[in-house]
Amino acid sequence: MSKTEQNDISPGMVLLLAAATGLIVANLYYAQTLVGPISAATGLSPGAAGLIVTLTQIGYTLGLLFVVPLGDLLENRRLIFGGLLFTSAMLVLAAFSTSAWLFLTAALGIGLGSVAAQIIVPFAAHLSKESTRGHTVGKVVSGLLLGIMLARPVASLVADASNWHVVFGGAALIVLAVALVLRAKLPPRAPASNLTYAALMASLWHLFLRTPLLRRRAAYHAGLFGSFSLFWTVTPLMLAGPQFHLSQTGIAIFALVGMAGAVASPIAGRLADAGHTLMATAAALALGVVGFALPMIAPESRNVALAMLVVASIVLDMGVAANLVLGQRAIFTLGAEVRSRLNGVYFALFFAGGALGSALGGWMYATHGWHAALLTGMAFPGMALVYWVTEYAGHAAGQRKAA
Repeated sequence: MSKTEQNDISPGMVLLLAAATGLIVANLYYAQTLVGPISAATGLSPGAAGLIVTLTQIGYTLGLLFVVPLGDLLENRRLIFGGLLFTSAMLVLAAFSTSAWLFLTAALGIGLGSVAAQIIVPFAAHLSKESTRGHTVGKVVSGLLLGIMLARPVASLVADASNWHVVFGGAALIVLAVALVLRAKLPPRAPASNLTYAALMASLWHLFLRTPLLRRRAAYHAGLFGSFSLFWTVTPLMLAGPQFHLSQTGIAIFALVGMAGAVASPIAGRLADAGHTLMATAAALALGVVGFALPMIAPESRNVALAMLVVASIVLDMGVAANLVLGQRAIFTLGAEVRSRLNGVYFALFFAGGALGSALGGWMYATHGWHAALLTGMAFPGMALVYWVTEYAGHAAGQRKAA
């Protein structure tokens, strides 16, 4: 039995990994509440504004497929450090961008390098005991989700006080600092693998085909994350529009309140450890549907409509937070030797859903309006919930057969 199996991860290491993942993944979301000013400064049309978010997510998806699996092949600490140096360089490029093509290139690179966060999450699982793995992953993912949720209000507040260029310049310095701290604090982890990179890549397809649990969990979260990306692409545009007239600071406060949804992560981890993944998944998907239903039934009153939109953001974020932990806890039971690859494929698949959601949401909002965008967002978790019914039916049939 290895040392990491005998001794559980320390609370200090959990805190470090949670903070690191949050600060790294925040880079994917700074632009979400700044789509308007970035588009105006770089010459992007309203219909193409969604590309600012979409290209970051495409870069992240590519990194998940081609970089994260290296966590099963290369020394993890060095891989994380290299990815963060690259991310810092791309953030500098974004900070000094004056044209659409330059910023979009930087956005693609920011997404590609930020996958270092998804090498850290399996690292936490490796350092944890089996009995507490779900709880540990839940805590680390809580940090990741807080980073996602804090990124939007922080970006808005900084941009309001200065400009959006400062947001990306400051992020470059933060990522560089995180890289140096992790290099100093993380224990080395060299996977015992004789695979070549080509064989490693080929194994991804085999893992996808031979792992029904991976396919199912990825489909569930693609539905939720597609709706999440759509919501946070179009809602800042709506809040800045004629109905609400919110400033960047007002949008920041709105996004800050949505952070309350992160409380669902450790709760979901405990439910998963207790064997309640199936029903907890249904609850998470249902929250995604409710998050889009609430704004659709909001009255004409500006204040009441805004309050319902705040509640919707919290409900949606809770569903996304819970389902992410449930999915990772499930796939991390499938084998330590393929954990990074499983995590990479899982995230790549649901981030593809996120890229679709942000692109489709931006287009629907620009061409068909707010309610059309909400209906589109509701369809994502709605389809995932229909798919969940097939799992529930199979589970119920298995119980009847066993009885």
